Amino acid sequence: MNSPEQPLPTFDEVLLCTPQTSAEQVGLFLRRCLIPCQGGNKIYTMLYADELSYDVSKRAEELFQHLQCYNSSYRLIILCNCEGENSYLPSAFSHYKVHMIPQRSRAEIQQYLQRHFRVPQPSDSAAAVFKEHMCVGIVSSKRAGMGK
Repeated sequence: MNSPEQPLPTFDEVLLCTPQTSAEQVGLFLRRCLIPCQGGNKIYTMLYADELSYDVSKRAEELFQHLQCYNSSYRLIILCNCEGENSYLPSAFSHYKVHMIPQRSRAEIQQYLQRHFRVPQPSDSAAAVFKEHMCVGIVSSKRAGMGK
């Protein structure tokens, strides 16, 4: 996000982890990250790594240790909820831990995201129903189950 022209991450650079995420999904993701290819300088990110099951986390760490020797210049970010930092994977990688403080203001981050999520005006897109032709929108309610 150093420049407004920098693109958002692509689908292959991000793994959104849930308790149902399989070892195969994590393995494919780690292989993309750690095996050198012509992909360039991608930054790979595992979100909510603390949500992975113990077995999946254990296999992921073993695979990481095995594949790490193939690429010394990988770029991998593992994000977890601070309340889940004692789960297996965050604990296994705790010696790499870096506390991050956002370097940009909230307004700058919002502008960057708006720039990349805006659909051009003359298009027949569902984005026309969202504010300012955004292709992403959040619908929320303070009352649960009210037909969002």
